[in-house]
This record gives sequence, C-alpha cells and structure tokens, in this order.
Amino acid sequence: MSAAGAGGRGGVRGIDHVGLTVPDIDEATRFFVAAFDAQVMYSPLPKGSPPRYGAFMEQRLGVPERTLQHTIRFLRLPNGPGLELFEFTNITQRDPAVPTDFGWQHVAFYVDDIHAALERVVAAGGRALTEPNLLPGVEAGPGNWFVYARTPWDATLELITYPDPQPYEQITSLRRWRP
Repeated sequence: MSAAGAGGRGGVRGIDHVGLTVPDIDEATRFFVAAFDAQVMYSPLPKGSPPRYGAFMEQRLGVPERTLQHTIRFLRLPNGPGLELFEFTNITQRDPAVPTDFGWQHVAFYVDDIHAALERVVAAGGRALTEPNLLPGVEAGPGNWFVYARTPWDATLELITYPDPQPYEQITSLRRWRP
C-alpha cells in the first residue's frame, strides 16, 4: 500500500490504541481484564523499574517538570484498539477529567449485550451513571443502546451497541466503524 494508504493523505487507518493515566496500574489492569476481557501484552516500563524522568521525557510527552513515569503497560482488547496504561506522579496531578473539561473525555466500548457488559463493569469495581438508554435521534433503533460509567479511579467510559439500522444512514453513505 502506498504512503497515502486507503485512508487518504497520511494513510490514516484508524485508532491503534488509547493511552490512559491511572493511579494504580495493577488495579486498572484487573478492572480492564474483568470488565472487557483485556489481556496484558507487554510492559515497556515494567512495574518496579527505575522511574523515567527529566527534560527529554518532559519534552517528548509534554508533561510538567519533575514528573516521574513509573510504569507503562499495554493491554489488548478482543477487538479494536489497544489500551496503553501509564502510572505517573507529579505535584500538579489532577483528578480525572469529566465530559465538560477540554481534551479527550471518554472512551467508548462497543458491546454486544449492553446490560451484561454493564454488569461486568460494576462487578469489576466501576459504577454506572444511569441505566442503559436507547440511543436518540439520528442514532436511534430498537436495539441501539448506550450508557456512561466510571472506572474505579473515576475516569469516564461509555458502553454502546447499535446492531439495528440508524436514521443517519438515510442522509449519508458514510458509516460508523463497528467491530
């Protein structure tokens, strides 16, 4: 395939992974394994290694001075992009973002059975913000559902399923990616 690839200029094909900073990498790993059948692939910076720090890391990652990068772990999901977990410490560290904050606000997991998937999230230590809701408007359909939840460390995630045709399909030939 050419450098432009199927995705046009730059060859964009899709999302490879989502990076997520967590307060405890072992707790986060247990959550994603229990809730989403994630598998640990490898750790570029294994737990217990000397932390990474200094000007090169600060510049490369755009993190504040005196940041310590303790651990990195890469997880594979059954379908779709991977998850790259990071454990950092810094005196300016803040709580997880909520949807009104600027920046990436949540990651959505496509599921086959939203009720069973939500039960797994809760059993793994997460919490539902509401019960599952039917998707509204241009995403509606009798089996099309969504629900937002929080991880044990309070990051926002979404569970979504849309097996039925959606009204937006009548106004464009483009389709959402589906595993």
